[in-house]
Amino acid sequence: MWVWIAVVAVALIVLAWAGLRLSGRLSELSRAARKLQRRQEEAMRLRAGAARLEQTVLSLQQRAGQAQEQVERIQAGLGK
Repeated sequence: MWVWIAVVAVALIVLAWAGLRLSGRLSELSRAARKLQRRQEEAMRLRAGAARLEQTVLSLQQRAGQAQEQVERIQAGLGK
């Protein structure tokens, strides 16, 4: 009878120890998931900013081309 009680007690101790380790790992995974989520949100914000910057650069390139054409017309009108 005492042997069975000892076996059950050891099994419960091992089960409790495994449960504690598992809960520790789960909390680590939860923290890692939250960190990954924040990084994903940051990446989305950066992607949106890059798209706006790209539009700004394209607009500036157009304006620079128009300004260059205007300078060339002015220089041609002056006879240079």
